[in-house]
Amino acid sequence: MILNPFDLFFSLSLTLFILSLVHKLLVPKATKPKHYGPPTYPILGCLISFYKNRRRLLDWYTDLLARSPSQTIEVVRLGVRRIILTANPANVEYMLKTNFHNFPKGEPLNEILGDLLGHGIFNVDGELWATQRKLASHEFTTKSLKEFVVKALEDEVEGRLIPLLQAAAQKNQIIDLQEVLKRLTYDTICRVSLGTDPNCLDLSVPIPPLIKAFDSAAAISAMRATSPVYLIWKLKRALNIGSEQELRRSVDTVHVLVQDIINDKLKALAEGQGPNEDLLSRFLSAGHDGQLARDMMVSFIMAGRDTTAAAMTWLFWLLSTVDPAVPESIRTELAQGSARPGQLGYEAVKKGMPYLHACLCEAMRLYPPVAWDSKHAADDDVLPDGTPIRKGDRVTYFPYGMGRMEAIWGEDRFKFRPDRWFEPANEKDDKNGRPLKMVSPYMFPVFQAGPRVCLGKEMAFIQMKHVVASIISRFNFEPVCSDPPVFVPLLTAHMAGGFKVRVKEIKGADKYN
Repeated sequence: MILNPFDLFFSLSLTLFILSLVHKLLVPKATKPKHYGPPTYPILGCLISFYKNRRRLLDWYTDLLARSPSQTIEVVRLGVRRIILTANPANVEYMLKTNFHNFPKGEPLNEILGDLLGHGIFNVDGELWATQRKLASHEFTTKSLKEFVVKALEDEVEGRLIPLLQAAAQKNQIIDLQEVLKRLTYDTICRVSLGTDPNCLDLSVPIPPLIKAFDSAAAISAMRATSPVYLIWKLKRALNIGSEQELRRSVDTVHVLVQDIINDKLKALAEGQGPNEDLLSRFLSAGHDGQLARDMMVSFIMAGRDTTAAAMTWLFWLLSTVDPAVPESIRTELAQGSARPGQLGYEAVKKGMPYLHACLCEAMRLYPPVAWDSKHAADDDVLPDGTPIRKGDRVTYFPYGMGRMEAIWGEDRFKFRPDRWFEPANEKDDKNGRPLKMVSPYMFPVFQAGPRVCLGKEMAFIQMKHVVASIISRFNFEPVCSDPPVFVPLLTAHMAGGFKVRVKEIKGADKYN
């Protein structure tokens, strides 16, 4: 998303004005950092260092956390409640499980994301969250929905994705694999959640207005959370100018288009038309309609489209740049196992392909689809590492930084090594090899954990394993650019500029199928 000139001028002018006051009025002596956080000054907090590191926030925070004995730091920013940032698994477990009720999403987060997500399950607390959780949990566990998901995947992958990649290989065409995977996951989530088929894998068809509006709204909402000075976006929202004006337009478009789909579905159900397999049909048939249905569908689109596409994009980049033995090990597993392309039923995918499962976990450890997640303390508290929490503090756990902590993953933490997800070899291992480790979700919280653990976790792995297995058994990808890609952490992370590749068909790929 490109900011318009007025928006850019407004933001830079206000920021430069504030920074000029710093040099004129501030005694150039920082207070002693607490919990090994950034240098902090009276009133302005860490504004100076935050602004300097605004283009590398993830690595800046990771460096600070790595220097902290408890992997926890305090961040004090101008105009924002005190932030406690942690990569400590004990703290994460305390927040997400042990004292779950004292760490809700909170009103400050609702203010940032509420325009887009409304009262959807990812943005609410209390009874409203519990009601949606119970409803969604029931639907996600039904056998019929699982079978519907696999059928939608088979149609998309075999009928659209594989022919698209074959055509690109034959023409020696450069494609943006990230964009292709996002189109695939959008098609799939629309079929599963909304019961519609946008057919986005037809690259000759323009990107649907819903995707354009959704991407714009998600990007601007995320920028609110990382703005050096919160006053800037709040003032623009009050004046309805710049990025906030664009956000309002984009959100209106998303809501109108999703509501149109709901209205069409209600009409079809009233007339006894169409299947009742998708989530929207199930919710409407149970009597849940109106704004609640709209907000839930918006949440499902966000979670089901971008997260899995991001995880697969980074995995394919890693597989194309690491030791060739890694992708070959996946292919060997496919050739020897029961879950082969063309035979990828739900249970076969769920229980099979442990090495591919480990590769996905390793990719998400290094490049988590959601880089951080915040809660707000409902009351005073103390984290297990001794960090005091005051009522209203934002407490953020940080999957990106956790995946890079030597205290958690060892000296080779920056290395892509799928073997770390298996138990050590021993003489009792059967012919199928070592079992996967039971890794604590509080060490690896990419799907959250505790009462708010992601309901779609199992389906996400089913989708990713199905898609990756189908692709890697037939194709190799050659990145066009040799430079390391840039990880961009919006509401869900993505690869800056996309992932441009040449597609190469594998000779003798039939042996993997």
